[in-house]
Amino acid sequence: MSTQVAAPSDRQQLLLAALHRADRELSGQDLHALLRQSPQPMGLATVYRHLRQLQQRGLIRCRHLPSGEGLFAPTERDEHHLTCVDCGCTTVLEHCPMHDVHLHDVQTSGFRLLFHTLEFFGLCHSCQQRQASPTQAG
Repeated sequence: MSTQVAAPSDRQQLLLAALHRADRELSGQDLHALLRQSPQPMGLATVYRHLRQLQQRGLIRCRHLPSGEGLFAPTERDEHHLTCVDCGCTTVLEHCPMHDVHLHDVQTSGFRLLFHTLEFFGLCHSCQQRQASPTQAG
């Protein structure tokens, strides 16, 4: 039994192209705003539906910020981050520490891996200093 994956739809191709052109991760709102000016605009719900389908196919990844907002990027852009849980600032890690990790078939139990994400959460230097300040109003 072979499983064939259909090619991305025209709308999904538009979203993929926008993500590939971007120099950063984009939210669904960002993509909606970009495509509003295009010859094929789409509603916000449609943008999110297609983003979910692209993610399910392993073509894009989603990173969730502490605020709950999702940021999307092509899976080829292998970025991982340090994120401050207070102010939300994000620093891209220079190297993916997961590149040398290989999961064996026994570990995945038939699970088909599409992509991975790696996030570290903590407090940035500025937030640490602000929280340690004795003049902080409570």
